[in-house]
Amino acid sequence: MTTPATTRNRPKVLDHEPVAVTYARRAAGLSKTALAKRIGRSLSLISEIEAGRRNATPEVLRLMADALNCPIVVLQRKRES
Repeated sequence: MTTPATTRNRPKVLDHEPVAVTYARRAAGLSKTALAKRIGRSLSLISEIEAGRRNATPEVLRLMADALNCPIVVLQRKRES
């Protein structure tokens, strides 16, 4: 008997822009694995952040911005005023 795969519900609101994270990572010339190692997090977390399945905490956003040498605002979701 097989068990159903665990699925994670997407967060209702993301604090980051998944496409921007992917773009910044590629522009920095890093693989997901390399970014994960630089910030001390798992490859699966980076993958889920880029896919929009997990929300990047403020701490992770700061770590990613530092590792990617970009302003944190580039990675953050734009809010409507």
